Amino acid sequence: METFRVMRQDHNGNRFPVAGGLSRTEAEALAAEYEARGHKQLYWVEREAA
Repeated sequence: METFRVMRQDHNGNRFPVAGGLSRTEAEALAAEYEARGHKQLYWVEREAA
């Protein structure tokens, strides 16, 4: 099974993992939740290495 993680980028361009080991649906929902809260960072979903 493929797993995905949510990543974020702060205003300085630094990139950090937020959560991992998620299904694509879970990861996308979490990223959308963070963005909906008005966090001032960019969030995205990416596939984890096998």
